[in-house]
Amino acid sequence: MPLATPRTWVVGEFVTAAYMNAEIRDQFTDLIATWVAYVPAWTASSTNPAISNGTLTGRSKLVGKTCTAIVEMVAGTTTTFGTGTWQFSLPYTAANPAGTSANFVYCGAARAHSATAWFTGTTAVIKNQSTMKVFSHSASQEWSPSQPHSWTAATTNYLHAQITYETA
Repeated sequence: MPLATPRTWVVGEFVTAAYMNAEIRDQFTDLIATWVAYVPAWTASSTNPAISNGTLTGRSKLVGKTCTAIVEMVAGTTTTFGTGTWQFSLPYTAANPAGTSANFVYCGAARAHSATAWFTGTTAVIKNQSTMKVFSHSASQEWSPSQPHSWTAATTNYLHAQITYETA
């Protein structure tokens, strides 16, 4: 149940169990609800990757109109990485806040691991979109089969990306 607009009380109104449940219990239930799993799509600007025997998972938490989404990809021995820059689907479309520029984005964080090194990045979702891209800090390049490192089909190669954004 999404957060609801609080009730406007009137003079002389009696507080009942039903009102307290709706105004207090149900609102807190939303805040402490569990995360929800979803299956993200992993696509690329040219040829799509294929997770094959690797794992690709997503989970999200929606509180009111604020969504936090996490995507994790662990390559398998038969994973292919496609061609072109990557993007991952999100569970909800991002809002289009009034008065924002055409370049407005919501940002988050990402990390990746090769067999020998860690890499960090920034996640971004453009307003009114439902896909997340990842950019390298060092080169401001979108992640792809060769960014932030040369990805290989091995379980030592994985990606973790998180973003918090306003939903439409």
